[in-house]
Amino acid sequence: VHDAGWSQFVSMLEYKAARYGRHFAKIDRWFPSSKLCSECGAVAESMPLAVRSWTCPCGVVLDRDINAAINILAAGRADRLNACGAQVSPGPAPAQREEAGSLRGAAWSGTG
Repeated sequence: VHDAGWSQFVSMLEYKAARYGRHFAKIDRWFPSSKLCSECGAVAESMPLAVRSWTCPCGVVLDRDINAAINILAAGRADRLNACGAQVSPGPAPAQREEAGSLRGAAWSGTG
């Protein structure tokens, strides 16, 4: 994994996101995504990798991978706000040249 060029891959993601008006966020390497309860925010002190699901003190039963995905998504959206200060997803991006328009003859003519 260390030789896979992750730094270059991340750089490409960053510039492509900027080019197409998308938001790009990096999550800290030590962010406790799988140990953080996505419901109440409590963090489990220790959790061996063999533990695939766990019950938070708030009573929620969490699948480790799904919980981590929810937490990573929330962390990536944390710095985007709308005009009222609420969290939002990015707005629509302009269509790429090859996506815009329709093909000649593809429209329905209304006859028969």
